[in-house]
Amino acid sequence: MLTETDEKVLAAINMHAVFGTLPRLVELVPAAKSLVGELSGPVTLDLSIVGGTHSRLIFTPEGIRQGGDALGTRARLYFRSPSHLNAVVAGTSQPLPVAGPRGLRFLTGVFTPLTALLSKYLEPNTEDLAAADFFEASSLLTLNVAANAITIVANDDRSGRFSAAQMSDGELDIEVGNSLRYRISVEAHRLTLVTPAESPARAVFGFADLATAGDVIAGRESALACVCDGRIAMRGYIPLVDNTNRILDRVGQYLGK
Repeated sequence: MLTETDEKVLAAINMHAVFGTLPRLVELVPAAKSLVGELSGPVTLDLSIVGGTHSRLIFTPEGIRQGGDALGTRARLYFRSPSHLNAVVAGTSQPLPVAGPRGLRFLTGVFTPLTALLSKYLEPNTEDLAAADFFEASSLLTLNVAANAITIVANDDRSGRFSAAQMSDGELDIEVGNSLRYRISVEAHRLTLVTPAESPARAVFGFADLATAGDVIAGRESALACVCDGRIAMRGYIPLVDNTNRILDRVGQYLGK
C-alpha cells in the first residue's frame, strides 16, 4: 500500500478543500459568522503558491464565497512552495502577506481567527466533541473537506489516479442519512464535485447518519466495521463505490498529516 504523500497534492487539499471550507464554517458556527459580520465591506483574499495553484475567497458581512471578480479591499497571501503552504496550515510557518493597512487588519483580525476556529473544528479534542452542537458542526465541516479532497486525490495523487482509472463514467452520491448529499461526477477517469441533481446517481455510498460519517472520515471508526453492521450502505454500480472508498482511504492519509 502506498503510504507516502505528495506535497503538491497536500497543498492542493489545503488550498481548495481546507481553506475552501471557510464558507461552510461561517454558515455553521456563530462565532465565525460574528467575525465576518464585523466587516464594514467586502474583502477579496487571494491565496497563491508561487508558480502553482491559486484560490480566491471573497468575504462580506453576510458570509464567504469562493471565486468571482475582486471586490472591495484586497489582500494576498503568498506561499513560496507547496511545502511552505503545508507548513503554514500545520502552524510551523507563516505566509507572505501583501496588503495595505485595511488588508492587514483583515488578515490579523478576521482571517487568522477564522482559520484558528476552523482548525479547532477539524482537529477537535475529546472534550469539545462531547458537546452535541460542536460534534455536529465538526462532522459537517470534516465531511465537506473530505468530499472536496476526494476529487483532488483522484485527479492528482498517484494512488488516487490508479483507483480513478478503474472507474467508468457516471455519477456517485455520498449520502448522510436522508438530508445531506454530495455528488461526484466521473468522466474519462477524472472526478468532479457537482451540484446534486434530482436524477438518480449510478451508485451510492451512504452513511447511516452524521455521527457515522464524521467518525469514519476522522478515523475514529472503521469503515469496514460500519459496512459489516449496516451503518454504511453501498448500492448501484459497485465498482464506482469500491474505488471511491479506496480514494477516501487515501484522503485519510493526507488529512491525517
